[in-house]
Amino acid sequence: MVFILFFVVAPPFRQLPAFSTVLYESATIGIPAVAVSLLMIGGEFDLTAGVAVTTSSLSASMFASQVAGNLWVGIIFGLVISLSIGWLNGFLLVRTKLHSFLVTLSTFLMLQGLNIAMTKLVTGNVATGDISQLPGYASAHAIFASEFTIGNMHVSIAIFYWIVFLLAATWFLLRTKYGNWIFAVGGAADSALAVGVPVNKTKIALFMFVGFSAWFLGMHMLFEYDTVQSGAGVGNELLYIAAAVVGGCLLTGGYGSAIGSAFGAFIFGMTTEGVIYADWDPDWFMFFVGATLLVATVVNTWIRVRANGAK
Repeated sequence: MVFILFFVVAPPFRQLPAFSTVLYESATIGIPAVAVSLLMIGGEFDLTAGVAVTTSSLSASMFASQVAGNLWVGIIFGLVISLSIGWLNGFLLVRTKLHSFLVTLSTFLMLQGLNIAMTKLVTGNVATGDISQLPGYASAHAIFASEFTIGNMHVSIAIFYWIVFLLAATWFLLRTKYGNWIFAVGGAADSALAVGVPVNKTKIALFMFVGFSAWFLGMHMLFEYDTVQSGAGVGNELLYIAAAVVGGCLLTGGYGSAIGSAFGAFIFGMTTEGVIYADWDPDWFMFFVGATLLVATVVNTWIRVRANGAK
């Protein structure tokens, strides 16, 4: 329906190069959405995913330029920071027994403030400087932000990485015992614990995977633009969660798929570019996200009730 709508009302949407742009927008939503979908299957969700992308970019950029003098050292530092954020979220969750909404809302607000405050403190500005002249830039850019030309389309490597994330996560969920643990933890944590599933460790690992995906996208964004705005990323966590829910993940956990998150991300990618190509007010995009999320939540709940009634 979304494709048909914009195919009709937005003539540029019908051109092949537009499709590569749609896929790119989908990938920037879809990479974190893969990890968020696994976390939601495990019964939790993460409000820090959006700002954590920016935190990883800022950490890598500022550490490389102000301390290490090499971008690869900054990249590793950014990875440590991102995994630490994920670990902290999971640790606080299992220790305090609070809902993940409260835990990650708190860390979200702290990260949002730290991103801006630390960037101003270190750089004297709200954005980092250009990193393109630092040692290690060429190799890092080739890995995280290169492009390929296919016909008359420019295809970002981020699209390829999105597919890799999807395939790896799907295999992990469906073909390994750890995937079974995720479903068990999200569906019935007490029962899973009773049969020997390490519930706490599984939840912490899922939060750390969200941190890893945030770092990966953060590195792409850093080398795509060579600078980072400290206030970026706020609100993107809702897109990742919405993509997972539209793709079939239940807010109550225990059900969903990584592939489903790709459909949600693709819908929002089409909407992002379709609104632009149709020359509509961009505020309609967030309206569409909210409406789509509401419909998906209602449908998912209806399906779950019907499935339970059939048992």
